[in-house]
Amino acid sequence: MKEAGGVPVYSLAAPRFVKAIGLSDHRNYWDLGIDAVMVTDTAFYRNPNYHESTDTADTLDYPRMAGVTRAVKLALLDLARE
Repeated sequence: MKEAGGVPVYSLAAPRFVKAIGLSDHRNYWDLGIDAVMVTDTAFYRNPNYHESTDTADTLDYPRMAGVTRAVKLALLDLARE
């Protein structure tokens, strides 16, 4: 994802006891013993609208979301070649 550019990318391999590490769908795969990753912008820490009634389409950053989508796609294509 870093090579795709356009958005800052940081990586963290954290154990389950880290606060909020299991707040996404990947947790269900972990529970079944299936490797899974979470790609997040940590919105729940930075976005006051996250999961609130004010969390509406007009508060989203579509260009940034598109950049993340492109970066994930390129990362997956790269992993598929390995």
